[in-house]
Amino acid sequence: MNSSFKPHSAANDQRQLLSQNESLTFLIQHCADLFIVCGSLFFFTYLKLGEIPTNYRLLAVLALLGVWIIYRRGRVYRRSMGLYGSAWRLFKAWFNVLLLLALIGFVTKSGESFSREVLIQWAIAGYVLQLLSMSVLRALYKHYKVRFSHEIPSLVIGTGDLATQLVDNLNNNSWLPDRVVGFVKADDLPIDYDDALALPLPLFGSAENLRQLIKDYSIRRLYLALPVADSDIIEALHIDLLDMNVDVIWVPDIFGLKLLNHSVREVAGMPLITLNESPMTSRRIHILLKCLMDKVLSACALVAFSPLMLVIAILIKRESEGPVFFKQDRHGLDGRIIKVWKFRSMRLHDDAEVKQATKGDSRVTKIGAFIRRTSIDELPQFINVLQGTMSLVGPRPHAVAHNNYYSDKVNAYLARHRIKPGITGLAQVSGYRGETETVDKMAKRVEYDLAYINKWSLGLDIKILLKTPLSLLSKDIY
Repeated sequence: MNSSFKPHSAANDQRQLLSQNESLTFLIQHCADLFIVCGSLFFFTYLKLGEIPTNYRLLAVLALLGVWIIYRRGRVYRRSMGLYGSAWRLFKAWFNVLLLLALIGFVTKSGESFSREVLIQWAIAGYVLQLLSMSVLRALYKHYKVRFSHEIPSLVIGTGDLATQLVDNLNNNSWLPDRVVGFVKADDLPIDYDDALALPLPLFGSAENLRQLIKDYSIRRLYLALPVADSDIIEALHIDLLDMNVDVIWVPDIFGLKLLNHSVREVAGMPLITLNESPMTSRRIHILLKCLMDKVLSACALVAFSPLMLVIAILIKRESEGPVFFKQDRHGLDGRIIKVWKFRSMRLHDDAEVKQATKGDSRVTKIGAFIRRTSIDELPQFINVLQGTMSLVGPRPHAVAHNNYYSDKVNAYLARHRIKPGITGLAQVSGYRGETETVDKMAKRVEYDLAYINKWSLGLDIKILLKTPLSLLSKDIY
């Protein structure tokens, strides 16, 4: 017998079968959604017009392309999510498709050729029908899985936070066949019984008893929830268990690191774990949509606010000498220096040392105090957005001097520059606007900025934009 022969795992056979069935289910769901999107549009169009004109057929083609691309990239059909989570993910993806079509209609000036009644009916019914289709297919797949598949008894090697979180995720997910029966210590140190009692499942001792545990509990899968520092233990366990007919899966403990937009993917058969990546390079389609939304909304905002901006400009010139606009050097995308536009709210002074405005600051003019408190001084930054140096939503750009001061005092401070700065942001609508007079307050703002980068989506941008007017009521703006 060839010495390199490895017994085939029954658990692996089942996993491959389930994976094939899930892939088939995903394909069926995707085809069903494409049919619903196209069919519902044609139904409401024919109901309203008695025919299906060419422009509606073109709209159907663009919608199908949008659904195909956005749904797949948005991982709408992930079975590991609950029904409510899937419904929300479907809503965001469908909203992004409609937003893309609206932007195309705006750019091509073809929006007036469509019936608003048809489009509204289609937007609502399209989502409802897709949600019903998803619910039915999920129920059918779950029935099949319960009836024709079997649980895979599993053990987790490791007792840290990652191990307990892994067990919780596996055992509380009805879509996964894995059922963890207990923990195993990776080392041979004495067991701390208080720690053992705190675990959600029994602790079966150390790894030296692993072979016997596999036989006693018919284990078919092992999860190694160990840090990279234990690579020697991981390698030893892998070699030792090659003849045990069990699946061995390593779950690297990377979450103790300061991650930024992390991801796991495969390139040419090689697994890649991205610890730090800019969304500008990892989500090109979504960034293009964000850019289109920025340009369109900024142009509309400048037109809508132009009368107010003209009045503010006149008041600034009447109250004090100097230019109407103030341009300050700030860090933009990837740390590049940009000129940020603002209405001048202070009297001309020596700004050799940049200092944040504080309550009762004598440098602030009367009109300046008003426009700072109401954030009207930020309106010229729509020009920055049109120039491409800023976005509507993103981490607020700080003065270069402030960045130099805080960069060595706040962990991962400069990581906030991996995305374009914004007129508003998650930190601002979460209560962290205005003066940051302590390092702790700045650290909290940076925490929200990094959370925004990690969770970024068009839906989150829209949510922040809707919350921004309420955040302007903050009393901490000077």
